[in-house]
Amino acid sequence: MKLYLSVDMEGITGLIDETQVNSSRHNYERSRMIMTDEANHIITTAFDYGCKEVIVNDSHSKMNNLIIERLHPETQLITGDVKPYSMVQGLDSSFDGAIFVGYHARASQKGVMSHSMIFGVRNFYINDVVVGELGFNAYVAGYYGVPVIMVAGDDCAAHEAEQLIPNVTTAIVKESISRSAAKSLTPAKAGELLREKTFEALKNKNQVKPLVPPDAPILRIEFANYGQAEWAHLMPGTEIEPGTTTVRFQAKNILEAYQAMIVMTELAMKTTFC
Repeated sequence: MKLYLSVDMEGITGLIDETQVNSSRHNYERSRMIMTDEANHIITTAFDYGCKEVIVNDSHSKMNNLIIERLHPETQLITGDVKPYSMVQGLDSSFDGAIFVGYHARASQKGVMSHSMIFGVRNFYINDVVVGELGFNAYVAGYYGVPVIMVAGDDCAAHEAEQLIPNVTTAIVKESISRSAAKSLTPAKAGELLREKTFEALKNKNQVKPLVPPDAPILRIEFANYGQAEWAHLMPGTEIEPGTTTVRFQAKNILEAYQAMIVMTELAMKTTFC
């Protein structure tokens, strides 16, 4: 069995605000250790279960957060920026399953540090389906026929996963009180839960079907302000829907839609607020 892990940071145990997930802030180094240990609980369980290969993709911010020397020695780590497929770099049809770790709820929803790629996005749509990072990444996995068998994060991320992916295993390491507060397990208890849930997910992986994306999807991104939409519209092939801050792109497939999303959100971040 070959397993893929995408590891984000906002959904990691005990992390609740920007001071803990921003590399320039004082709490970040401690957060990196918790994040790495959390991923390692899952990785170690996967190898103990019998997985022959585990590929881990660091999926937060500059994507250089995981501390490689703390990981199981047989792990292979994809790290750094820029990656053509960002949070799902390296994912392909050779994998038997994917696990999303440290994930958060999508933009405009309740959840600890909820957002979709950047804080200027209100919603992503694939055709008429609203998705966040979790859903978009699951669609890419589905394009390759890979099921997302487990999602770990807060209760809101777990609920989002369960709505999108029938029979997915979820591991709730904290419960949202607000967007910057939570009732969290300790890392020790979270580790026990993650090992238990990883075993359960691997055992039940055949009960989960890939989230198959539509053919030739229309990507729509609703931004917080018109300036962001203007920047995103600089990408060829896009249009701003009249009277809105939503930018539309007709993609050939979900992979093209995903890369278009990366380009548009990167452009949108150039907006100034003065």
